[in-house]
Parts: sequence; structure tokens; C-alpha cells
Amino acid sequence: MRLSKNHLKTLREAPSDAVLESHKLLVRANMIKQEAAGIYMYPKLGWRTVRKVEQIVREEMDYIDCQEIYMPHVNPAELWQETGRWYAYGPEMWRIKDRNGNDFILNPTCEEIFTDFVRKEWSSYKELPFSLYHIQFKYRDESRPRYGLLRTREFIMKDAYTFDATEEDLHTAYMRQYHANEKIFTRMDLDYRIV
Repeated sequence: MRLSKNHLKTLREAPSDAVLESHKLLVRANMIKQEAAGIYMYPKLGWRTVRKVEQIVREEMDYIDCQEIYMPHVNPAELWQETGRWYAYGPEMWRIKDRNGNDFILNPTCEEIFTDFVRKEWSSYKELPFSLYHIQFKYRDESRPRYGLLRTREFIMKDAYTFDATEEDLHTAYMRQYHANEKIFTRMDLDYRIV
């Protein structure tokens, strides 16, 4: 597509509520547009950048044999009640009801549903170790969403989960994830610190 056909409206000044330099630049470059507090849309250049980042992540996860799956954004409350986090998570978790009054949540994270999937699909420790991941939107009802994409109500996150039979396998899986993340940040030419 020709550049002249693209909608590339930029701003001379950042909005007054933009505090961080990264937030100001993203808004001015038309890479994000705020729809509500902590909720953003990604115009063409922003969404294209997200897809490129996701591709780098996928390539590095595939390289370490981490399998990508897709999980629903809505989870039944029973999974969260089983682990106790339905009660412990706090007001940041968006709880919703369907038309029949059944309780659900919008995923703030996916440990419960990944674990449920694995316990239903894998039947023997002999199938271990393996790793799964996904990249998707998550939801947290932040009390004070601010700082652009750093504290939002809806955000994109990559989760990876390893399932191991021994401490040694766990350590190996951890180091594989560790080095994969280093490669991801290096490929994106980021100046990062591991903490």
C-alpha cells in the first residue's frame, strides 16, 4: 500500500495526561489512541508494531519447543474458586455473569485455565516435560490506570508455562525461557536489565 493511502495523522503536542515520555511519543506518533482510562486502540502503525513483536516472540518460543495455544478470554469461576484466587485476587479481577447468572472472569492471567487444560489432556508423567505459551489480551480493573501502556485495563501479554517431572527438568525449562527472553529483547535492540 502506498504511503499516501495510509491514515497517518500525528500530533504536534502530547495530551496533558501523558506523563511518561514513551506514552507521549506513542500518542503523538498515532500508534495508540485512548478510548477510556486504561483502554487503548492500536491504529495501523501501532498494530503493525505489535504484530512484529509477537512474531519475534513466537520465533523464539518455537525455537525452544514451547507450543503456542489459544485460550479464551473468559473463564468459568469454578477454576478460580478451586484455587482460592476467586476470593483472594481482589477488585482488579473483572467478574462477570452470563444471562443465566453463572459467574465468569475476564482473564487477568491464565494459570488456572492452563493447568486445567493440562490435567485433562495429559495423562502420564512420562509425557513430561513440555512447555506451553500464548499471547493474548488480559484484563485487570486497575484502580488508577495511567502511564500509557504500562498500567492499563486491557493489555497484551505473553505467558509461558512449563510442566516438569523433576527439579532438574524445571531448572532446564527455566533456563530455556530465560535465554529465549534474552534473545527476544536483544532482537528488539532493547536495553534491558534482568531483575
